[in-house]
Amino acid sequence: MQHVARLHSDIQRLTRRLEADPDNPTLYIQRGMVSFKLGEMTPAIADFDRAEHLNPALTPSLWQRGIAYYYAGRFAEGADQFEIDLTVNGHDVEETVWRYLCQAQIQGVPAARAGLLPVGHDPRPVMGWVYQLFAGTCAPEVMLAQYHDAGRRDRFYSHLYVGLYCEAAREEAGARHHITQAAQMQVWEDYMGWVAHVHQQLRGWDKSSTATPGASSATPGIGAEGACPDSAGR
Repeated sequence: MQHVARLHSDIQRLTRRLEADPDNPTLYIQRGMVSFKLGEMTPAIADFDRAEHLNPALTPSLWQRGIAYYYAGRFAEGADQFEIDLTVNGHDVEETVWRYLCQAQIQGVPAARAGLLPVGHDPRPVMGWVYQLFAGTCAPEVMLAQYHDAGRRDRFYSHLYVGLYCEAAREEAGARHHITQAAQMQVWEDYMGWVAHVHQQLRGWDKSSTATPGASSATPGIGAEGACPDSAGR
């Protein structure tokens, strides 16, 4: 794909710049973000770690590393990263939601929901709905209906976070459907658009699927509360 070739070119360009300026933490973060977009978590995390080593003050701002930890299966480290992030960015719903997502993989949804940290006012209206979704005060279909006819960015975020909510609840069919919906919007101008693309790629959902809509891979300890809608009626 064309964007893959461009990303590899970006890696080469940033590597050359780092050869000339090896103590520049910003360049490591930029290269780590490109590695993430390629679905390569190990080099991405290594670059974020290097940036932190060069400038420890960056630690509360490395939310990109927290997301990479999630996809690397390093959930405890991801939860810690997002909790630290909230100390300097206490109005960002996404920080507390990604902490929830990491904790749900370790402890299950009930514990993650009980530990959902409060945030201040996020100026993005869609994020108020996202918080309610993960707090258990808004059903997925209600949020989707709210943004069904909204602008592209808000529709993208509604599908992305319903998909992630479904994954936390081990509702694979719903997760696949909504993450795919988000990825197909190709919101390349937003890093979270790449998150949807990488999620789809790493789960193998960018290939043809034989999954049965509505099927669940629920595991012990995670209930069926807040069941996720699949493609029916959407």
